[in-house]
Amino acid sequence: MHNFAMRTALRQILLAVAIVLIRLPLCAAPQSFDIVISNGHIIDGTGSPWYSGDVGIRDGRIAAIGNLAAAPRTRTIDAAGKVVAPGFIDMLGQSELTILVDSRLPSKISQGITTEITGEGGSVAPLNDAIIRADHAGYEHYRITPDWRTLREYFARLEKQGMGINLASYVGATQVRRMVLGDDDKQPTPEQLDQMKALVQQAMRDGAVGISTALVYAPAPYAKTEELIVLAEEASRFGGIYATHMRDEGDRVIPAIDEALRIGSEAHIPVEIWHIKVAGKKNWGRMPEVVAKINAARAEGFDISANTYAYTAWFNSMSAFIPPWAHDGGDAKLVERLKDPAMRERIRKDLLTSSGTWANEWQQIPGPESVLIGVVQNPKLLPLQGKTLAEVAKLWNKDPMDALFDLLIQDNAFTEVAVFAMSEPDVALALQQPWVSIDNDSEGTSPEGILGQEHPHPRAYGTFPRILRKYVREENKLTLEDAIRKFSALPAQRMRLTDRGVLKADMWADLVVFDPATIRDVATFDNPNQLSQGMEYVLVNGVAVIDQGKMTGAKPGKVLRGHGYVP
Repeated sequence: MHNFAMRTALRQILLAVAIVLIRLPLCAAPQSFDIVISNGHIIDGTGSPWYSGDVGIRDGRIAAIGNLAAAPRTRTIDAAGKVVAPGFIDMLGQSELTILVDSRLPSKISQGITTEITGEGGSVAPLNDAIIRADHAGYEHYRITPDWRTLREYFARLEKQGMGINLASYVGATQVRRMVLGDDDKQPTPEQLDQMKALVQQAMRDGAVGISTALVYAPAPYAKTEELIVLAEEASRFGGIYATHMRDEGDRVIPAIDEALRIGSEAHIPVEIWHIKVAGKKNWGRMPEVVAKINAARAEGFDISANTYAYTAWFNSMSAFIPPWAHDGGDAKLVERLKDPAMRERIRKDLLTSSGTWANEWQQIPGPESVLIGVVQNPKLLPLQGKTLAEVAKLWNKDPMDALFDLLIQDNAFTEVAVFAMSEPDVALALQQPWVSIDNDSEGTSPEGILGQEHPHPRAYGTFPRILRKYVREENKLTLEDAIRKFSALPAQRMRLTDRGVLKADMWADLVVFDPATIRDVATFDNPNQLSQGMEYVLVNGVAVIDQGKMTGAKPGKVLRGHGYVP
């Protein structure tokens, strides 16, 4: 009896202890992190004011934000006195070929760019043998063998080689047109339009984020609005976006916006205007009209936004000076026409005449001194890179227009130029709009190797740091928080990148650490091949591609596929 009572009492004591233990709060083991970025001023991307805190990163993602001083970690990055912000998103990057030349993309990561969106009208895919033959000069220039035919195959090549940043791509409406119609000025039959629709469907399943147009570059001007609506409808079905280099950015900029709005409305698709501008000296001062037009459309419920690189010069193919009819059949036909005296005279007359039917860049420039030779393919023309068209004309003892024609002939229409034809007040006003994000509109490049032999627009190296230096620090036209929002949360929202663009738990750890008092662009129009300075750390998917101000050579970037992607 005595033993039984003892055993019963013992069981009751153990049960009571167990109950107490169950009710006690569990003391979880402290979280462990791969990296903790400590003591920084966190600007989270939303536009909210900075706050102090630590950012803990684990397995490529942000695992915690707060006071993590006691947390175990593999590495600490001390960000005292520095800004910690989301990695920057380049809304039009153009790196689809140069990422195959130097996959680190030094010009991008030195600006803090961790994600690029690309594919302006003429996307890297789909491809066929006819397009490859027509574009052989570009592939040869970069010593690239195009061994892909679809976006899926191109993305697979990127993933196999690795890359320094994340990349997403549109499918270009121009590319789809060339696949079916070539470079000719003609309209598709119903059967051909069905083929084009099928190509858009395939690209969206391959991971395209939407469909794009660049309506000033032949053969794109041959496409009528109705054709673009039909193709945009296909992209819309897969959750895509319609992005456009509009049909006109000068005299007829308002009708061009109307066309973009019509496409968006009838195809039920959001609209993104690339590198919004008012081009041409006689249009300077019209940006308030453009802003009012878009604000009115947004007030009516149209989902339309835009981006800018915030320089007063654009950069494009010199062949864009030539009227669309002369491009019929492609670059080889264009060169033939430039060599034909009668055709050449007709082209000259068109350039000297204001037109309501095409974007006449010759009428937009103040003069030939406003055209800077950037990139050439013919090695014999390399000494001309960095010279103006006026200087080339003087060197060759020719009329500037003849110099333009002859340069295109000698370079097989490959030449790229910077064109100074925007006003600074217009550029600044566009930048300040709350629905305007940032695009680099330049391929990733490097001061080294074959890329370093080119003479690009300085925006290739400087866009984002220049905005932080010029428009935030020096001119106070943006707050630092709003600039970061335009670099991160705003473009992520537009591109539906739901796990990037903001600093919060569970997001991919694309981050930058920099001193806002010292970050700056270095590239100039005279000497563009200079990396921006001031990015102390740039992390892509939790891996440092810039560490203590130096490139690591790491390639942690991912292909970012659209919502229509089918594995």
